Amino acid sequence: MIKDYIINNSHKHASKWLVLSIDIAITIFNFFLAYVVRFGITFDFDLTNFIYQVPVMTALAGISFLLIGSYKGVVRHTGMRDAYNLFLAVTILIALSGALMVSSRLSLMPELLNIPVSIICVHYLLNIITLTTSRLIFKYCYLYVKSKLGDSSRVMIYGAGDSGLITLAAITNDSHKSVTVVGFIDDNPQKVGKTINGIKVYRSEAITQNYITKHNITEIVVSIPHIDKLRLSKISDNLLKLPVKVKIIPAINDWIDGKLNVSQIKQIQIEDLLDRAPIALENQNIKRELDNKVILITGAAGSIGSEIVRQASFYTYKHLVLVDQAESPLYDLQQELLSKGVTNFTPIVADIRDHQRIETIFDRFKPNMVFHAAAYKHVPLMENNPCEAIKINVLGTRKLADLSCEYGVDKFVFVSTDKAVNPTNVMGATKRVAEMYIKCLHRTSKTKFITTRFGNVLGSNGSVIPLFKKQIDKGGPLTVTHKDVTRFFMTIPEASQLVIEAGTMGNGGEIFIFDMGESVKIFDLAKKMIRLSGLNYPNDIDIEITGLRPGEKLYEELLADTENTLPTYHKKIMISKHDNDDCLLVMDKIDDLCIMNLFNQDHKIVGKLKEIVPEFISKNSTFESIDIKNNEIDNKEQKVLV
Repeated sequence: MIKDYIINNSHKHASKWLVLSIDIAITIFNFFLAYVVRFGITFDFDLTNFIYQVPVMTALAGISFLLIGSYKGVVRHTGMRDAYNLFLAVTILIALSGALMVSSRLSLMPELLNIPVSIICVHYLLNIITLTTSRLIFKYCYLYVKSKLGDSSRVMIYGAGDSGLITLAAITNDSHKSVTVVGFIDDNPQKVGKTINGIKVYRSEAITQNYITKHNITEIVVSIPHIDKLRLSKISDNLLKLPVKVKIIPAINDWIDGKLNVSQIKQIQIEDLLDRAPIALENQNIKRELDNKVILITGAAGSIGSEIVRQASFYTYKHLVLVDQAESPLYDLQQELLSKGVTNFTPIVADIRDHQRIETIFDRFKPNMVFHAAAYKHVPLMENNPCEAIKINVLGTRKLADLSCEYGVDKFVFVSTDKAVNPTNVMGATKRVAEMYIKCLHRTSKTKFITTRFGNVLGSNGSVIPLFKKQIDKGGPLTVTHKDVTRFFMTIPEASQLVIEAGTMGNGGEIFIFDMGESVKIFDLAKKMIRLSGLNYPNDIDIEITGLRPGEKLYEELLADTENTLPTYHKKIMISKHDNDDCLLVMDKIDDLCIMNLFNQDHKIVGKLKEIVPEFISKNSTFESIDIKNNEIDNKEQKVLV
């Protein structure tokens, strides 16, 4: 019964008028104690004077508390500010008492109000001690009763610095949940063994499974500001072996009004461990480049395209033209922008393969910059549908690039992929052909054509992390194509900003390579995601090896064998330098490819792809037969030459 009462009423607060009444009552009782102390712990004082002074002192106390508003604070959340307000109120009270004493001695007030100086001083000290203590006693009694009778969680905080103390305050002051902070964890040997606010600091090695079980710990909150990815990954690896939930506080910049709210403390996600440096939207180079420009973005409703739209919307552009054939995602993006007060844009449902439709858009808006993010990108699907991959990734790109030249676009930024390097699948090969086309087109055009190349994007449509999350929700198993398969990862905001930044720095003809960091083994990623979900591998959820899919590599590359890189002013963007192609021959072959694609003969058009991109060697695909046939022809030619 008591437990239910506490849980149901934990959000309610005592009336401020009740608090004011109690404060005044304590003040009057202290006034009585001051007389008792002044007269040697006896009652040998003039009761008539005391009784006459009580109502006056009551009025003065009420005025003091009302002026400062010390009674308005929530008692269970008493902190330093509340104690300071009480100190101010009591100081005003002693000042008013002193004024009353002086007035009575100057015969401006009745003699009965002449309170001795010693009593005023004792009364002042008693008020400071008892009023503050009463609030703290009530606070800790409330927390103790709530933790004993309510549904209390037992938590440890990793990090005993200032951020850890702020986290402690946020957790303990939460009225919606009963939480007991059992201890701090810190790697600083100077802090280990000491106590902070009565809570002991432990070294990380001391937090074992036995300790967790013995003290019934349910959560560990990582509270280290500006923690780097490697350290967070190392800490989480150790904590995830324990039977606890691992949570993390957000970056200080994301705190609400500069204060940490307990609702912001979230369970650690795989994105936190793979996350990269924060994105700075206030970039002067981008600002100058986008200022007063009409910007056309294809694939605007996709993962990268929509983020380019969001980031571009922060700048003083002239107009945004958002092109995508996916109606519903484009509508969602439109509503999102409108909800943020962004109105200077036009969403257009269109297919980039439709030359007449796209030309109409160019003629109407006359864009200054084009960000081409529209593409078919799913490797196994495109391996089975090479005609469609060529229609979008090659033919669609060619139409956009040609129209950009025709309508005098200043810059054309093409979003490519690491799968275009030494491609082993149709999708990667088509993106490589598109790279080659716009690079050749740049040589004869005033439009500056720029290519950006990067790997997998965290949380993008069709990426492995959302797939793993769905599989975990269904109870598993998680499917991994090969135990040794690795991939590069980058966050959507970072990839999108680097695309925009590369577009600003490009002079045309470059292929910009993004620093993707270290590659990640997908099997290890799957195990970590299982642990992050509070489950165990393989007891709760298993991992199934399904075999490499058609066209899939064990690992991705960002540079081809014949390429090297040059640095730029941005440490995460490099320029690829590679062998020059015979552009007339390349353009003729691409024209032939587009014509051949009309006949929907998969093996013939993939064979043409391999002719344009000689390094395209199929893997786990029906098109490996083309490579075998080409090798046989090469061998025969070599024998003839010999």
